Amino acid sequence: MRLNLKDIIEISGAHLPFSFEVDTDGLDFEGIQGFSSPVIASGEVINHAGALSVTGEIRCGIECLCARCLKSLQKELYIPIEAYLAEELQDEELEDTYLLDGDFADLGEIANDALVLNMEQKYLCSEDCKGICPKCGKNLNDGPCDCGEDQDPRLAVLAQLLEKE
Repeated sequence: MRLNLKDIIEISGAHLPFSFEVDTDGLDFEGIQGFSSPVIASGEVINHAGALSVTGEIRCGIECLCARCLKSLQKELYIPIEAYLAEELQDEELEDTYLLDGDFADLGEIANDALVLNMEQKYLCSEDCKGICPKCGKNLNDGPCDCGEDQDPRLAVLAQLLEKE
């Protein structure tokens, strides 16, 4: 989404609100099956004595799988947006600075970058999720399986000593 900043670009203290649906075509996140609600970015562009900043958030619902037990989950995400706009880059290392195209800012690019950079690597159904048994595939959150504990073959002789006592 391109936002025309002509009305605030020369006025210190001016702000311009925005709200739009983020285009997620082409974005693919591992473990995420899809978005369960529209991906909405909202916030405002503020002129701080000639320096333009973008603040806001992205809200969306996702459908994903627990990384340990593969249970299907639905999560609500609130991702912050913080960026700066400039007519030209003074320092190449400013990661959160985006170039203006005349009087226009590409908020779609800013929102996509925020979404990609703040997406979790994996999602869990709970912090203490026990996962699935690597042998039988049973969900260990539902209770222990009948596979028994694996014994390290290097320690088998020691285990025999313990059994004799």
